[in-house]
Amino acid sequence: MLAVVAAGGCEPDASGEGGSTSDSSTMDATDSDGPDSEGGDPACAPIEPGPSPIRRLNRREYDNTVHDLLGDETRPAREFPAEEEALGFNNNADALVVTQLLAEQYLNAAEKLAAGESEDLPAFLGCDVAAEGEEACAQAFIGEFGRSAYRRPLETEDVEALMDVYHTARDQFDFATAIRLVTTTMLQSPHFLYRVEFGEPVEEAPGVRQLTGYELASRLSYLLWGTMPDAKLLSAAVDGRLASATDVAGQAERMLGDARAREVVRDFHGQWLELKRVEELEKDGDAFPEFDAEVRPLLRAEAEAFLDHVIWDGPGDLDSMYLAPYTFLNGPLAAYYGVDGPSGEAFTRVELEHGQSSGFLTQGGLMSVLAKPNQTSPIHRGKFVRERLLCQTVPPPPDNVDITPPEVDPTLPTRERFKQHSVDPSCSGCHGMMDPIGFGFEHFDGAGRFRASEAGQPIDATGEIIGGGTRGKFDGVPELAAMLVESPEVESCMTLQWFRYGYGRAESEADACTLAELTTAFAGSGRRIRDLIIHLTQTDAFLYRSAPEGEGESS
Repeated sequence: MLAVVAAGGCEPDASGEGGSTSDSSTMDATDSDGPDSEGGDPACAPIEPGPSPIRRLNRREYDNTVHDLLGDETRPAREFPAEEEALGFNNNADALVVTQLLAEQYLNAAEKLAAGESEDLPAFLGCDVAAEGEEACAQAFIGEFGRSAYRRPLETEDVEALMDVYHTARDQFDFATAIRLVTTTMLQSPHFLYRVEFGEPVEEAPGVRQLTGYELASRLSYLLWGTMPDAKLLSAAVDGRLASATDVAGQAERMLGDARAREVVRDFHGQWLELKRVEELEKDGDAFPEFDAEVRPLLRAEAEAFLDHVIWDGPGDLDSMYLAPYTFLNGPLAAYYGVDGPSGEAFTRVELEHGQSSGFLTQGGLMSVLAKPNQTSPIHRGKFVRERLLCQTVPPPPDNVDITPPEVDPTLPTRERFKQHSVDPSCSGCHGMMDPIGFGFEHFDGAGRFRASEAGQPIDATGEIIGGGTRGKFDGVPELAAMLVESPEVESCMTLQWFRYGYGRAESEADACTLAELTTAFAGSGRRIRDLIIHLTQTDAFLYRSAPEGEGESS
């Protein structure tokens, strides 16, 4: 059974502890082996794809797509406004709105991209105007380029609308300008900027549509590569070789062997573990003088090298991500940490002393992000475990509560300075869910380096998880990590995080069976991340979409 537990409100109860945190569940799904399995839950038998929002390309996908479509290297989307994040990710369909500013920037980018291609018009056009004539070449260009830009063959109405643009432009300008304006139009079309899906009705499942081969090709390419389909995917769509879940899985296996899949997995971790914030960090120069502009990219590179190794070259499983007693360092980063390591610029595997390393949980980048400029932050570190690793919700503090952290006192360790949170009834409810977890990270200072003492006293890294299904006491991050990898909540949370990122949307009640199936499959694979990604392509949520409202309802 999958249970995603939301920590309840933080108002203190009679004992001074927070309100219920263990019984409030946002979802309770039952395992299912699918509609044809014996003994399966009947509630999971129908095809249920869940919500099917239209998905706009985010900045990374836009740049990747224009690179693969046009060979463009300028990455124009870097100038677009940053995406709004939802549930920790920047590709959530509900958050990807188009403002007036973004619409203007789409126009500017389309004009620049089209102008660049028109500089070598014969090569871009792929048609001999002298031999074929302008009209024929324009129509052929619209059909061929449009198929790539829209990621499907153009319908008659698509061609007619674009030919109208061509004719209007040609009446006023020369042929090259007319083609440039047609290209500009296509690069602003919803069919380019969005992943438009209609699907085909499913006779045995009213209200459900099965995605076409072209639509599945796009879903696969944006899930696994963050870009448009390649020629093999489009060929599979043409030949009907994306008609079954097995076909889709075969393509997914092929695509995971491409370097672009590594970039997508790296992007997931960059958002899930907040690594993208590392290079934006500023630390107090007096508290952490060694933390400078040269260290920041090294900390992110460490995390990426470690996760790349575990997932692609190592065991590939969840346990190794949490428990590995090693990291990847180069000479400057080893010197920053004060450990024996390589002397060169290349990152290599380094085994660390017992207690100083537990997978990604003890790496300097994450520890620095989850800290204040001049001190550690048990609050942020505990909240991270709750929300990112256990998928529990910690409500924001009441408006009338002062959230300023205690001032640094060189005579008091962090645990002592944060005692007020446990004795003040206005604080203890929420902070009881976070601080006891965060104290377990105190061996790592606000700049991510291991320390044995603070304020002249040995570090006390004992902690406790209270509430929820995962609970217990621990001493230090390795013991916390060992507790987490045994937790069904951590297993299901990893599944849920990949669901949110891979499908670009939030989960709903209709997704309960899909999530249960994903979690069961993930556990059965030895909790290998690559297998989880393949499983994402095998669900109702991936292979189907909900029909427009009202379709399939009896009159």
